[in-house]
Order: sequence, then C-alpha cells, then structure tokens
Amino acid sequence: MITQEQVYNALRHVEDPDLKKDLVSLNMIEDLKIDGNKLSFSVVLTTPACPMKAMLENACKNAIRHFVSKDVELSINMTSRVTSRPDRTLAGIKNIIVVASGKGGVGKSTVAVNLALGLAKKGASVGLIDADIYGPSVPIMFGVEDARPKASQNAAGQTRIEPIEKYGIKLLSIGFFTDPNQPVPWRGPMVSTAVKQLFNDADWGELDYLVVDLPPGTGDIHITVSQGFPITGAVIVTTPQNVALADARKGVGMFLMDSIKIPLIGVVENMSYFTPAELPENKYYIFGKNGGKALAEQFNAPFLGEIPLVKSISDAGDVGKPVILEDDNILGPVFMQIAERVAQQVAILNAAK
Repeated sequence: MITQEQVYNALRHVEDPDLKKDLVSLNMIEDLKIDGNKLSFSVVLTTPACPMKAMLENACKNAIRHFVSKDVELSINMTSRVTSRPDRTLAGIKNIIVVASGKGGVGKSTVAVNLALGLAKKGASVGLIDADIYGPSVPIMFGVEDARPKASQNAAGQTRIEPIEKYGIKLLSIGFFTDPNQPVPWRGPMVSTAVKQLFNDADWGELDYLVVDLPPGTGDIHITVSQGFPITGAVIVTTPQNVALADARKGVGMFLMDSIKIPLIGVVENMSYFTPAELPENKYYIFGKNGGKALAEQFNAPFLGEIPLVKSISDAGDVGKPVILEDDNILGPVFMQIAERVAQQVAILNAAK
C-alpha cells in the first residue's frame, strides 16, 4: 500500500536546479491522491515558461519508480503559478520587466515585443507598455496604428484606460494617444506624468508579466519607472559593436545605482550574425563577436541569447505580425528560448527575495 510519506520522501530527491531546493521543501507538490496502486499529483512550477519542465517531470517519475514502486500507475499534472516580488504595489501585476538599451537602433523594441509574445505563447498572462515616448513603435509592430483605447469606470467611480488586446496580450502605447504624423515636444514633467498614467490609470487586470519597452538612454522615463514602480528586473539589449556595448554599460550602470538598484535579468545580443534565408546554417559575424557575452560576464549577469540578423524580422514588424508568431521562421525558437530564460531568471530573483 502506497503512503503519502513514501511519495513525499521520494520527491525530496528531486531538486529544482534553479532554486537549489527539493520540490517538497518548495511546496511545489499539490493535489496528491492515492487510490490503491494509482498515484497522481501536481507539480506547480514557478512559470509556465519553465525550460526545465520536461526534465523535472522525468525526475519525478524516476523518483517514484525508484523509491516507491516501479509498478505504480502514475499521473503527473505539470502546472504553474507565477511567483512575484513580495513588495508589488500594482494590484494584479506579479512582475514588471523593463527592456532597455543605452543606444537606439539596436532592436530593443523588437526584443520587447517578441519577449512578451513568447511568454504569452507559453501560457502566461502578459501586458506590454510602450514607454518609448519619443518614438513609439509598438502600434506599428502589432498592426494597430489606428486603435484608440476606450475608457471605463470601475466600482469606485475611477476612470480606467482599457488596453488594446492583440495576439493574446494587452497593449498600451503613447502612440495610441497622439497623431503619428505630428511631433510632440515632451518636457520632463509631462513625460513622467504620461508614463505613470500608462501604469496607474490602466485596467490591466491580472498579469503574470508586464513588459515595459523603455526608450534608449538613461533619462527621465527610466528614473520615473525605476523609482516609481516595483521592477522585478531589467533585460539589456545590445549589438556586438563596441559603440553599442559602451552605451549598454551605461544603461546597466544606471540600474545598479544605489538610488535605483534594479537586478539584471540578463543581456540579449541582437544582430549577432548575418544568416541568409537560403543558407540558415551559415553565420557571418559582420558586427563583431561575443560582445553581449562579454558584457554579461562583466556584470555577472546571465547571457540570454543571440538573435541573428535576418531580413524577415524587420518585415514581420512592418506588417504588424511579430516574427515569433510565424511557425516556420528560424527566429521563432530563438525568441522562445529567450522568453524561457527570462522567466527562469525572474523566478530565481523572486525566490531570492
């Protein structure tokens, strides 16, 4: 006769490789049911984008068969419950991830958009804020340039902005509220107020992740967001060239300042190499090599991945359907892996707090 004690003792031999503790100590085992020789339970992961999901499931099966019985009829439900910072202040939003770069033109918005969609494709509830006040590009990349968010009132009589929904995620951009053909001369206080409204005045509902596309540089918007909201961590985007890396170091340095102190989720290197569509195995490092890896090592941060330079990535953004949504595109798996690694690092950062 199988007992609960036997099962829990067996699963204490299965360790989460990221959190460095066993599944029982982490309270990741739920819904344990024993019916004669039939055994079922749920493993509650820290994110639906967990890259270790298959490995942990196999480890649980092996532990039960080795320490309990090799003949047991076993059913394991792999599910998830996204963790959050203990000090989150925005109701319903578990994690805020900022995507930043020191320099413009490195593909930061492309990374932010495909990261948000990658997390959503894994089953997470995701929102995306385009906080690049001076050059909002999210409306174009999602094909919603003409969209205008509606306003509604909540039970307390407060007016709330309803984000635009597309491809399974919620979107807000300053581009939804301005004429795309007219320049808007933003001054410091105006910038801070506008950005805060995208966070505070929107009806985001329940989100596992809110991805924020910051503008290039280290200005008012970065300080407003970093000091005004509980940021889980920052993703830094760079290209391999020394000029981009120099600016990216300044961006990292800002997040690590004592007055800000935002953890680094990791570094993404965009335009790492050129790959012809007809020769996907060929790699030409036309802008240098391993600059992003070196930057990550310098700050003891994870290196989240390399994104090749492929024409389809810009074409996809121009037509309003980001490249991660194309099933046969070689960039899809690249962005999915980055999304998994970001979710993995978020879970590690939350566990550390």
